[in-house]
Amino acid sequence: MEVNVINMQGKKVDKVDLPAEIFEASINVDLMHQAYVRQMANARLGTHSTKSRGEVSGGGRKPWRQKGTGRARQGSIRAPNWVGGGKVHTPRPHSHDKKMPRNMRRAALRSALSVKASAQEVVVVDELKLAEAKTRQMADALNRMIGDSSALILIPENNETYEMIRRSTRNIPDAKIILASYLNVRDLLGFDKVILPIPSLEVIKNYLG
Repeated sequence: MEVNVINMQGKKVDKVDLPAEIFEASINVDLMHQAYVRQMANARLGTHSTKSRGEVSGGGRKPWRQKGTGRARQGSIRAPNWVGGGKVHTPRPHSHDKKMPRNMRRAALRSALSVKASAQEVVVVDELKLAEAKTRQMADALNRMIGDSSALILIPENNETYEMIRRSTRNIPDAKIILASYLNVRDLLGFDKVILPIPSLEVIKNYLG
């Protein structure tokens, strides 16, 4: 697939071929959904907790004798049927992690990239560079490149140049920067456009090719 390469002024400067095995792969919706569910599940802390009757305070003796009162027998005022009692069948701390084979995860990424490429939502840029870390400059550059669309910006590495881009982007609500090696289905499908500098394209080729 041949696409235009633009600069930060939004002008066409070249063309590049996107690898067919990555950007024209078969689209498997079920696989993308599985990868998305796994990512969201693995992000859960699993720290939700309630106290059982053995963990709440009080209730160290029977509230009344077993027989002869005419009332139902009770062993503790902290039983689950009492106000302030312990809870049963409620959340306890546990892991929500889901497993997914590496080849399936990468196939899901190829599917997501193919969806974006088929919709012409992959924007290839020759380079991302700013003279200084200014949100206004980055916002203007994004407006020239993609208009009012939200953007996922893939950078190839953490260095001084891309740190300046990151600092200039962090206050823009409709833009997010991640490393190309941290590419994931949730971010890919959560933004209108994917901004892909040429060096980041090489990282993706090495990772998914």
